[in-house]
Amino acid sequence: MNRHYYISDSLDELEHLESELKANGIETEQMHVLSEQDAELGQRRLHEVPEVMRKDVVRGGKYGLGIGLALAVVVVLLGYLAGWSETAAGWVPVLFLAAVLLGFCLWEGSFFGLQRPSGDMRRFGPRLHAGQHVFFVDVQPDQEPLLDMVVGHHPRLEVAGFGAAMPRWVLAWEQAWHRFKRMM
Repeated sequence: MNRHYYISDSLDELEHLESELKANGIETEQMHVLSEQDAELGQRRLHEVPEVMRKDVVRGGKYGLGIGLALAVVVVLLGYLAGWSETAAGWVPVLFLAAVLLGFCLWEGSFFGLQRPSGDMRRFGPRLHAGQHVFFVDVQPDQEPLLDMVVGHHPRLEVAGFGAAMPRWVLAWEQAWHRFKRMM
C-alpha cells in the first residue's frame, strides 16, 4: 500500500473528497484528516487521525523495546556466565529481572514518545499552524487510478507527497473494530 498526502484549507472540500472516495470503494479506515482545528473537525463526518497517531508513541516504544531487549540479553548472559542459574532459585530470578527490564524500557520509551509529536505532525506542523488541513489516504496499487480520478475533481487540493502506508493487518483490525462498534 502507498500513502498519498494532500493539503487543503477547506474542510468542506475534504468532506466531499472523502465521500467521493467512499462511494468509489475506498474504505473509511484508509483515509485520515490531520488538523489542529479539532472542534470544527469533530462536527463533520471526517475520519480524524487518532490521538495516538499524533504522538511518537510507537517509535519511542520501538526504541525502548530495543534497549530493553539488549538489557534482557545482558542479564541472561550475565546470569549464565556468573552461575546464578545454578543456585536453588534457578533461572526464575534472572528471567524475572530480564522481563522487568524489558517491560520498564518499553514503558519508558513509550512515555518519551508521548512527549513528541509524530513525524506527520512535525512534517506538516507549519501548514497545520497556518490553519490548513492534511488529508492522507492509504491505497493499494490497484486503487491508484481511482484515487487519481477522484482527486482530479478537486483542483484546490495540493499534493503534499507520498509515504509508507499503515500495514494491512492494522487496517484490517481497524475495519473489524469499526464493524463491531456499528453492531453495538
